[in-house]
Amino acid sequence: MKPFTKKLVLENGSEFLGYGYGANVERVCEIVFNTSVVGYQEILSDPSCVDQIVVMAYPLIGNYGITDEDFESKVPQIGGMVVRECNENPSNFRYTKTFSETLEEAGIPCVAGVDTRQIVRIIRDEGSQRAAIVNVDTTLEQALEMIKNTPLPENQVKKVSCRKRWFSRTPNHKYDIVAVDCGIKTSIISQFTKRGCNVTIVPYNTTLDEIKAFNPDGIFISDGPGSPEQLPEVVELIRQIDGKIPLFGISLGMELIALAYGAKIKKMKCGHHGGSAVRDITSGRIDMTSQGHGYVVDADSIRPTRLSVTHENVLDGTIEGVECVRDRMYGVQFHPESAPGPQDSTYLFDKFIKLMEEYQNA
Repeated sequence: MKPFTKKLVLENGSEFLGYGYGANVERVCEIVFNTSVVGYQEILSDPSCVDQIVVMAYPLIGNYGITDEDFESKVPQIGGMVVRECNENPSNFRYTKTFSETLEEAGIPCVAGVDTRQIVRIIRDEGSQRAAIVNVDTTLEQALEMIKNTPLPENQVKKVSCRKRWFSRTPNHKYDIVAVDCGIKTSIISQFTKRGCNVTIVPYNTTLDEIKAFNPDGIFISDGPGSPEQLPEVVELIRQIDGKIPLFGISLGMELIALAYGAKIKKMKCGHHGGSAVRDITSGRIDMTSQGHGYVVDADSIRPTRLSVTHENVLDGTIEGVECVRDRMYGVQFHPESAPGPQDSTYLFDKFIKLMEEYQNA
């Protein structure tokens, strides 16, 4: 048996010895788990995972390699990954690099060969916490000191949002959307362009006057990392929109909408990361969805607002969707673009198209 080279140390003092892949660096981040069976490339390149160590619950990672066109962002910024088995001999005619090579190029550390089932149980029972990926010869005391002296980062949206506006165009377009980039995924933009939308992606701190200069038919508030309470600029933007232009938000975008309408947000014990069943309250329809969030709208705080709840999580009853019909606005906590994940809820993009059509014809 070859000697261990890296280890994972949790804030509660648990140690897991394994093998290092990717970048040979040490890192301290919040640790979460993800239950997705496929889509490790989309997870490692999802801006929402910036500064997080993600434990993959599915045991085999890297088996279909990495494909250039499947990235969700130009540069993966995930904090680190923990896997049971790292496959360096992928079988996929589309792959261009291995999982480990991609991590190394992006400066992302990975620990493999550990008991990911036990780690998932710890996070599930104790909640998300800080963790360190360190060299195997680092003592437990040294690792815990590193964790203690490394505060969780704030305002991560500033880190992942674009610096200048950019465009995604499609031939013979029907609608113009301005997407406020809090950490937008490329698959969301693709859902809009294939429905005949030109998309202008703007930084998170863009003002409403600057957005109106693009004459949009709709405004989209993207997903992204961190707490929505650290984004007062976007909350104020949503308040100023006030039903003047159709509005759609996903994940962090929905949380920001809820804050703007007067609701409150609370941090979850371990978040929703991976697949989860969601019920449409009006129709009773249940969709399997892809999720990746650590905050949720407080149910008690939403009652005095103009918002109505449209979706709820089947397992824990948390709010998964809100809307204000009068303002032509809605948002969902899950990811209808489904990358990775089931495609049950892509109809929510069609709903936005319908709102923009009504707005054009008003």
